[in-house]
Amino acid sequence: MNFSFLTDVGKVRPHNEDNGTIMEKNGQLLVVVADGMGGHQAGDVASKMATELLKEAWEEASLSPSSQESEGWLRNQVLHVNESLYHYAQKHEECQGMGTTLVAAIVDKERVTIAHIGDSRAYLLNEHGFSQKTRDHSLVNELVRTGQISDEEAEHHPRKNVLLRALGTELDIKIDLTTFSWEPDDVLLLCSDGLSNKLSNEDFARYMSGTKEVNETAREMVQLANDRGGEDNITVALIKNTGSSSEDR
Repeated sequence: MNFSFLTDVGKVRPHNEDNGTIMEKNGQLLVVVADGMGGHQAGDVASKMATELLKEAWEEASLSPSSQESEGWLRNQVLHVNESLYHYAQKHEECQGMGTTLVAAIVDKERVTIAHIGDSRAYLLNEHGFSQKTRDHSLVNELVRTGQISDEEAEHHPRKNVLLRALGTELDIKIDLTTFSWEPDDVLLLCSDGLSNKLSNEDFARYMSGTKEVNETAREMVQLANDRGGEDNITVALIKNTGSSSEDR
């Protein structure tokens, strides 16, 4: 698998409240993208804590290549992260109300398992085309789902950034989990809304189907988001299935 992780502050925000990682172990990848929220840089604390807790758990984990085991591990770890963030915010007044989105994946050469909460996204490009593999937990997406507004209206809705779910804001949360198979030459992308708000599906499909190295492709997508305003932090994790499980960056 070829992979690249890149996070950028953008052109407007003073701090980067996005976080994430790609870690490789025993032919499997842990991929994390987190977009923090909360005043006084509390969002930075939330996204960093979420990433670090998952990294620590991954270093200790020993998972067989089983979708059931991957889903169970992700669910348990994300619930643990949520509790940790919630209790931390209760004890630290400056962090009250902090939270973070999360899209996390366990990837091997045959399958992808994704856990997600909030509006950070996962996309897949394969022989059948380009598709979004997560559904935003946002007010606007719910309005679209129930037919109250159109997709076009959602693009410019004044409450586009309002989330219905996030990590750390309450103890009882619902996590979306999905597993799908993928094949050599398929491409997986996880990102924060700083990227998905600036690139169209056509943009994503064009970049993901290109022949450039994943590092260069990730840089070019971040540059395009900045060229189009860069109002938000921008994070992208890009993984190409080479048919080999070895770390090949």
